[in-house]
Amino acid sequence: MKEKVVLAYSGGLDTTAIIPWLKEHFDYEVICCCIDCGQGNELDGLDERAKLSGASKLYIEDLVDDFCDNYIVPCVQANAVYENKYLLGTSMARPAIAKRLVEIARKEGASAICHGATGKGNDQIRFELGIKALAPDLKIIAPWRMTDVWTMQSRDDEIEYCKQHGINLPFSADSSYSRDRNLWHISHEGLELEDPANEPNYDHLLVLGVSPEKAPNEGEYVTMTFEKGIPVSVNGEKMKVSDIIKKLNELGGKHGIGIVDIVENRVVGMKSRGVYETPGGTILMEAHQQLEELVLDRATMETKKEMGNKFAQIVYEGKWFTPLREAVQAFVESTQEYVTGEVKFKLYKGNIIKAGTTSPYSLYSESLASFTTGDLYDHHDADGFITLFGLPLKVRAMKMQEVEKNKK
Repeated sequence: MKEKVVLAYSGGLDTTAIIPWLKEHFDYEVICCCIDCGQGNELDGLDERAKLSGASKLYIEDLVDDFCDNYIVPCVQANAVYENKYLLGTSMARPAIAKRLVEIARKEGASAICHGATGKGNDQIRFELGIKALAPDLKIIAPWRMTDVWTMQSRDDEIEYCKQHGINLPFSADSSYSRDRNLWHISHEGLELEDPANEPNYDHLLVLGVSPEKAPNEGEYVTMTFEKGIPVSVNGEKMKVSDIIKKLNELGGKHGIGIVDIVENRVVGMKSRGVYETPGGTILMEAHQQLEELVLDRATMETKKEMGNKFAQIVYEGKWFTPLREAVQAFVESTQEYVTGEVKFKLYKGNIIKAGTTSPYSLYSESLASFTTGDLYDHHDADGFITLFGLPLKVRAMKMQEVEKNKK
C-alpha cells in the first residue's frame, strides 16, 4: 500500500506541477487539501484540476470563520502590526492552514505533508513551524528547496513538465504579480515592485479597491460597535466577524483605504518590497484603537503597545503554536474586558477620520480635562508632583554644576 502525502493545494501552477512530481519521485498517493480562508473565485474548478493532475482526492476546507474568530480577532485586539505597516494578512492565515493540514493528514493516515512555498520566503517557516508544533512525527516535503530533484526554475518549465505528464491545463507563461489573497487582504509582489525606486502601477495592480485619487469626492460615515474588543456591528447591523470584514472591505475599497507600499524585513534575512491591500482590516484596526484610547489607562496602554509589537513579531515569524503566543494573547485578552462601545468615523480618499467615540467604560472626564477646576483636581497639587517627578533631573543638573565648578 502506497504512503500518502497531503499537499497544500492552491490550484495554481506550482502546486499543480507538484502533484505528478510527488508521484514520480516518491511514489506517493497524493491527497490535495485546499484551505478556503476567503480567497473567493480562486477555488473555482479545483476539484477537476487536482484529479486531472493525478491527485486521488481533494479536500476543500472552509476555514473562513475559524480564521476570523481565532486568528484575526486576537491580532486586532493586540493591535498587532509588523514594522508599523503590515497587518499580517498572510502571516495570520498560515497557522490556521497548517493546523487543518495536520488534521487531514491524521484523518487520512498520511506520513507526510508537502507545501509549495519557496526557499526564500517566510511561508515555508510558518507552515513548517506549525506542522512541527502539532505533528512532530510527520515528514515535511518542500520541493523548492530540493534542488537535486526539483529541477524546474520557471513557469515555462512547470508547464512543460505538466504536458509531459499528460496534464494540459490553461496555465499561461505570462508574467504577472505574485499574489496571496484571503478575506483579510491581498498582497502583491513582482514586476515593477521588485525595484523600490519604481512607483506601483496602481491602475494595473489593485484588486480590492481604488486608489485614493479615484475614490468618491464625498466622504461616508460609518459606525461600529465592539464588545470586549470584538467587533459586533456595522452601521447598526449585527453581524459575525467574517461578515463585518466583508462589509468593511467593500466600504474601504470604495474609498481607497488600506493600501500599503512597504519594504519589509523577512525572517530569512532579506528585504522584500510589496504592496498590501487591507481595506477592511485597516478600518477595523483603527476603530478598535480609537475605542481603546477612551477605555485603557496609561500604564496598560504603554505595556499593551509593547506586547502588540511582540505579538506581531511572533505571528510574522510563524510561532503561533508556542507558549509565548498563548501568554501574550492571554495578557491582551485581559485588557479587552472593558473595550466595549461605539466608534464613528468618516471614510474619505484613503483617510479614516474620527467622528466620535463612546463607551460606558470611558475613562475620559470632561470636568478633569477642561480648564475649570473640578472636585478631583486641585491645581496646587501639581507643584509637589512636578517637584518629585523632576527630582532626578534636578539632582543630576546640580551634580554636573558641581563638577564643572571643581574643574576651574
